Amino acid sequence: MDAVWLEWAALILTGVLGLLVSGHALLYKREARSALLWLLVAWFLPVAGALLYLLIGINRLQRRAQRLRAAPLPTVTRAAADDQTAALANDDLGGLARLVRQATGQPLLAGNRVEPLVNGEQAYPAMLEAMAQAERSIALATYIFDREGIGDLFVEALLAARQRGVATRILIDDVYVRLVRGSAFKFLKGAGLRVASFNPPVIPARLHAANLRNHRKLLIIDGRLGFTGGMNIHRPYWRPEQPAQAFRELHFRVEGPVVRHMAETFAADWHFTANERLGADFWGATPLEPVGRALARGIEAGPDETLERLRWAFLGALSVARRRVCIWTPYFVPDQSLLAALSAAALRGVEVDILTPVENNHPLVQWAGRAHYWQVLEHGARIWERPGPFDHSKLMVVDGRWACIGSANWDARSLRLNFEFNLEVYDDGLAQRLEALFQNARREAWPVTAAQLRARPLPARLRDGAARLLSPML
Repeated sequence: MDAVWLEWAALILTGVLGLLVSGHALLYKREARSALLWLLVAWFLPVAGALLYLLIGINRLQRRAQRLRAAPLPTVTRAAADDQTAALANDDLGGLARLVRQATGQPLLAGNRVEPLVNGEQAYPAMLEAMAQAERSIALATYIFDREGIGDLFVEALLAARQRGVATRILIDDVYVRLVRGSAFKFLKGAGLRVASFNPPVIPARLHAANLRNHRKLLIIDGRLGFTGGMNIHRPYWRPEQPAQAFRELHFRVEGPVVRHMAETFAADWHFTANERLGADFWGATPLEPVGRALARGIEAGPDETLERLRWAFLGALSVARRRVCIWTPYFVPDQSLLAALSAAALRGVEVDILTPVENNHPLVQWAGRAHYWQVLEHGARIWERPGPFDHSKLMVVDGRWACIGSANWDARSLRLNFEFNLEVYDDGLAQRLEALFQNARREAWPVTAAQLRARPLPARLRDGAARLLSPML
């Protein structure tokens, strides 16, 4: 009799859990594929499926972020420049400017200067020099902060800044704090610097820790000078003894009123993590004056209330393109909406070129990406794979006039699961310079053709197709 009751209790528990997971997925999952996947998991893996959903299927961070960010933060010193979105109303790019304005709520600011820094040999010295000259504050957010190699110089710069009386705040994503033996987090904390780890897991097993990461790279000096892009503080980017083997990357030095958008993003992340508000005493009270010709706007994006902002920016840019689109990304796993937009642009006669590495540091992502290639190639877009050291560069340029730069990749992890920061920049000079860098890199790359894809061994094609099923989580 007891065994019968236990069987009934297990059956009822399974049914209740399945219904709870199904109801939550149907109500809160934005994509039908994702909701269907979780329904199948819940019912075909009784109890275990519900536990998986509890661990990795629910975006707890979105609710927490909304609750913390509901309280107004002290505003970073506002720039004197007005929103320039309307000034582009009659321009070919006017629709794109309006779209990003509506999506982000941020003004398009005039008077900025953005300088590309190619690879660690240019980016790291510029960042370290700026830190050495800091007078008031240093705010640093990074996905990876190695203690060894180049990280030693950054640690020394932070310690020296503190000795000068400079306020420092350092934010490192928790995954690399916990999983990388050489992380600088413990040393920085032990040295008495103000350092925090973003979104530590609730459950020690860390089964859900791969998602909801802070992938942003921000360095802000005195609230006036910023650095952003895709570069971590990571040994593979800096190999003076073997410079030809170092990771390739693009990073950017930013001056002007748009630095305020970078500071606001860092301030929100720091408050979210450390529950400390950074106001004018940290950033400075002097307005940011124009220093250049570029119109620029920060795009803060993540799995909270800022979801979909970068996707909308990419889609909008593809829709207004008239001549050329250059996409430079280490991870190319676009969803169907982006695949359709890329194909539509190519069918309209736009030259669409996508540059990605031959060898990826995450093979599963590369396999899934190659399974999508044919959908782009069949409509006239071109894909190039660059050999040599891993190319981690992230860039989109449209018509030699508009550029989108920052930390985001062309995959679901950047567009849905992680926190990212990009800048959109309207500046012909910068866009053409970046396009020239892209074309130089493309000359070293190999074209991917539909015939090559079809000629690959069947096991490789099946492997890539199976990896593609995981695209929503890559």
